[in-house]
Amino acid sequence: MPRAVAKIGNTVLAETDTWETVEGNVYFPRSSLKDGTGTFRLIESDSSTFCPWKGAASYYDISLQETGTVISDVVWYYAEPSEAARKIKDHVAFYKTKVEIFDTTALVAESEPKPRQLAGYGLCAATFDTFNSRSLPTVLSLGSVMAAPSSVLLRGGGRQLARCYPRATAAAVGVARLSPLTACRQCLQLASPKPPTWYSSHRHAHSSSPSDHGALQPRNLLQPLDTFPRRHIGPSPETAEQMLAALDPPASSLDEFVQQVLPADIISAKALEVATPNGSSRLHADSVHGGLGESDMIKLMQKYKKDIDASGKSYIGCGYYNTIVPPVIQRNVLENPLWYTSYTPYQAEISQGRLESLLNFQTLTADLTGLPVANASVLDEATAAAEAMTMSWATMPAHRQKKDGKSYVVSHLCHPQTIAVMQSRAEGFGIKLVVGDIMAEDFKLVKDQGDRLIGVLAQYPDTEGGIFDFQSLSDKIHEIGGTFSVATDLLALTLLKPPGEFGADIAFGSAQRFGVPMGFGGPHAAFFACADKYMRKIPGRIVGVSKDRLGNRALRLALQTREQHIRREKATSNICTAQALLANMSAFYAVYHGPEGLKAIAQRIRSLTGLLREKLCAIGYSVPIKGNTASNGAIFDTLTVELKSSAEADSLVEAALESSVYLRRINPTTVGISLDETIGVEELKDLLSVFGKTAPKGAPADLHNISKVIPELQIPASIKRTSPYLTHPVFNSHHSETEMLRYITHLGSKDLSLAHSMIPLGSCTMKLNATTEMLPISWPEFSSMHPFTPSERVTGYQNMIEDLERQLADITGMAEVTVQPNSGAQGEFAGLRAIKMYQDAVGTPGKRNLCLIPVSAHGTNPASAAMAGMNVLSVKCDMTTGNLDLADLKAKCEKHKDQLAAIMITYPSTFGVFEEGVKEACKIVHENGGQVYMDGANLNAQIGLCSPGEIGADVCHLNLHKTFCIPHGGGGPGVGPIGVAEHLRPFLPSHPLSEHLQSRRATPNPAPPISAAPWGSASILPITFSYINMMGAKGLTHATKITILNANYILARLKPHYSILYTNAHGRCAHEFILDTRKFKATAGIEAIDIAKRLQDFGFHAPTMSWPVANTLMIEPTESESKEEMDRFCDALIAIRAEIAAIEAGQQPKEGNVLKMAPHTQRDLLVTKEWDRPYSREQAAYPVPWLLEKKFWPSVTRVDDAFGDQNLFCTCGPVEEIVK
Repeated sequence: MPRAVAKIGNTVLAETDTWETVEGNVYFPRSSLKDGTGTFRLIESDSSTFCPWKGAASYYDISLQETGTVISDVVWYYAEPSEAARKIKDHVAFYKTKVEIFDTTALVAESEPKPRQLAGYGLCAATFDTFNSRSLPTVLSLGSVMAAPSSVLLRGGGRQLARCYPRATAAAVGVARLSPLTACRQCLQLASPKPPTWYSSHRHAHSSSPSDHGALQPRNLLQPLDTFPRRHIGPSPETAEQMLAALDPPASSLDEFVQQVLPADIISAKALEVATPNGSSRLHADSVHGGLGESDMIKLMQKYKKDIDASGKSYIGCGYYNTIVPPVIQRNVLENPLWYTSYTPYQAEISQGRLESLLNFQTLTADLTGLPVANASVLDEATAAAEAMTMSWATMPAHRQKKDGKSYVVSHLCHPQTIAVMQSRAEGFGIKLVVGDIMAEDFKLVKDQGDRLIGVLAQYPDTEGGIFDFQSLSDKIHEIGGTFSVATDLLALTLLKPPGEFGADIAFGSAQRFGVPMGFGGPHAAFFACADKYMRKIPGRIVGVSKDRLGNRALRLALQTREQHIRREKATSNICTAQALLANMSAFYAVYHGPEGLKAIAQRIRSLTGLLREKLCAIGYSVPIKGNTASNGAIFDTLTVELKSSAEADSLVEAALESSVYLRRINPTTVGISLDETIGVEELKDLLSVFGKTAPKGAPADLHNISKVIPELQIPASIKRTSPYLTHPVFNSHHSETEMLRYITHLGSKDLSLAHSMIPLGSCTMKLNATTEMLPISWPEFSSMHPFTPSERVTGYQNMIEDLERQLADITGMAEVTVQPNSGAQGEFAGLRAIKMYQDAVGTPGKRNLCLIPVSAHGTNPASAAMAGMNVLSVKCDMTTGNLDLADLKAKCEKHKDQLAAIMITYPSTFGVFEEGVKEACKIVHENGGQVYMDGANLNAQIGLCSPGEIGADVCHLNLHKTFCIPHGGGGPGVGPIGVAEHLRPFLPSHPLSEHLQSRRATPNPAPPISAAPWGSASILPITFSYINMMGAKGLTHATKITILNANYILARLKPHYSILYTNAHGRCAHEFILDTRKFKATAGIEAIDIAKRLQDFGFHAPTMSWPVANTLMIEPTESESKEEMDRFCDALIAIRAEIAAIEAGQQPKEGNVLKMAPHTQRDLLVTKEWDRPYSREQAAYPVPWLLEKKFWPSVTRVDDAFGDQNLFCTCGPVEEIVK
């Protein structure tokens, strides 16, 4: 017999002297296949893994062609007919004990069309029993069995029981996917002494015994068919079995595997139970997982929205305004997974689209505020004010920072929620907040502070609509040595003098009214700008302009060394996730309208406000214009109506409420009215009709001709804008919907997102953001409500939020949860502040202020502790195991037992392992008077298996944008709820403008708010609520098991090629692990960043780079990723390892190789005329065959980070200036 060789190009796939031909196909024994280096790899080498029959050998179906080899996923199993027949008998006998419909004496196989005969071969296939909806395994062999028939009928006792189709694919697949199909899972189980795992008709239901989940019971035909876990979780149960078998060492079941991963003492004794939401009693829950089907989930959300009055009209203002969201932006940005599923743009080369949009946002901010430096957003206006205060403190000379009695002055005309949030932040830094009239008596309040003054904050226009000329105030503040911050309104700044022109050092505010719905409080992007001298102290991300390897313009995140993950406890801000998606929406809003369009919107609002004031004055109301200019100020969008008594104000507000008109009660005798771009003449008529009911001079005589005479409104010259803004072409080019659509699409095409491939960032949990979860955020009832709407009009919203908080408490094992913190970092601050308040309440105030933090902790941990007024002391970790050093912890707890306030721990640890001693660590801290704060960044590995409360935590925060499916949005939004034990409930945040929340926090000294809105970023909470209730408790638990399995499967595939830094005693990781790439620097000159950039050529985002260990890669898949996608990712890393090996072997140089030059763009490969590199263009672009079918191209080559920081541009400037 001649020797058969199968090749792709010059790569030998298989060669053997023992082969078979069947109708032109050559069948190679598995033993002949070669384990190519970096090109393809056999996942298993033992054929018995795939077919349990004695003496069996599996074959690949390889169709030979003259010009190449086509490989298809067809696997045949060789077996003697007698063995196959015995298996048939075993199968039938096994089922006969459970189901009486089978007849062992009349089992025949037929095919349509006529069978092609193949003596001695058996086909192993899984069929579906139409009687009881159970998977029925069969091995078909009657001495001669058909080869690849179009279909097979299984008959028993003359009755057709099932039809099956052979598992074969006609499409060619790349060599990197060369792997055999799974043999019949039940065949494997029958050959194993271990009891089988039973499966119901629900794809992801599983249990260890036939009694669970009603095994072998007919499926309830009334159960929903659109169950969600099978859509959310990537690997099927059958695939999970393969993955368990592929582990090193293998595991026989998920339950056994979990026991090898988690310490026995933390595993929950009982199954997770989650409270049933209100209104779901008449909906059908999945009997297996307890979750609702997708259509029933939508019905539940519709029940909540029926109790939200979206028909009302809000004139409350106070920093929140109705806006018209251009549909082209809503559909193509807010509702587009290309925009909302991407991550923070750390990998600049595959993030140029949203980096450009965020640069537009920064340009918008800088132009309108008149300040040169702007960031890419912060969380909301109130937290931006707190950031301005701490930034002002951080820029003071060191000797003044240390002075006792430091004070920061805030105008009493700032928004009340802003003042409340600042009070909370000031305490942690030892700053005295002085609130009052900053303009009175020639700025007496400011001058009285003397050299204790840190700075001053003013609102422009203020919360009551007043517009003041602050030039003299600014001069006085700078004369004393303080900084001047201004909270402002971008739309108003199209008409008013920008803060930078009257001496402001910092300007900030909310960009919400630039095309982002109010959303019951959020999320919205806050903007933040400052003078050049404060550039290195500004909080949040900054997008800067740099150049790439080819010298072309490229964008990147700039000045990252000033951020909390570098400065840790020395940072004054803990902001990590901000509001990138919402900043992009606001930027596109400005691009769409352009400078003239924005000015027209502002002028229309101002004209309507002036008209309203004139008509109100005409019917007897007192509506003053407030200011300090010669003409007594100006107006923009807000009026205050001063009434003679609180009874009159009560009557007016009640009359308005009866007409579903929501006014703002500023004080007992003053009512506020704020207009916005959604208000027209008809709305003005309705508003005047309401005021007419209680008007001193009666109702307006004629509302029909209201707009005939528009009052002439002049802005005093001292506060009128004269400088140009938004002159860059991007703001003057895309005003038609066609052009806008193309611009949005163009930018989106530059960015890699979950819509393209998995994003394996460790500690980031990039899982599916399902469409059903996302739908309600665009419904008016959830998107359009003002956060201070009267509570009786939003009971549906409040009920949904409280149901969610109760479910999160069940999941975490905590007594109560609040969703107010609008980022994970804010959750950290809220939790630590609760601990600090508790320690002060039960002991000597200020005595317990020490927070222990492991050296492996994320940088937000020490930054948050410092913000809460705690001193930070590091705890060692055992760098050989990754575990917390319990001896060091105990020694430090005992040494500082009188000062110990808390410890912050992340669990599983940031090193990717479930530490054995976590309960002991909690015990040590508690015995020494401390509290345990658990960082919930890795909660995705806990749900249903253990919980923070059971482990011993007193506080934990959750990242809903990680564990609970809120999308990352390219860098926000996020939600960071905290859960607390019973004794910490009195210290959860309240809110001064929410009577409903105040009633729930009925304590003598309620904690001030963390965020501007009572429920933080409320409009995205339906995403998490939908996820929890569609998954059900069992679905959530199964998802946790699969996310851990996925990580360990990737670990097992990569372990032969890379070193793994930390695993437990069983060789297992948690939901993530660290790939140790440090040795390659010495052996090949390759670092983690080179591997990260090369992965872009394979269409993958890099894992987390150089954290928590320098020059390593931390990999975290989630439960949503399929085995096929994970295999592609592994194949990419294995191929990269082969490229490193070529450098180590001297076949490639240490400089100029394919890794050092990565990533490669189309421009790089096509425009370069002389190709003098030591690798081919083909290797650069298509290192594995499947990229020929699916390729994502980076839009720039490797970005020059150093150049970007040395030549900082953070606004849209001329290209010539940047290059120069």
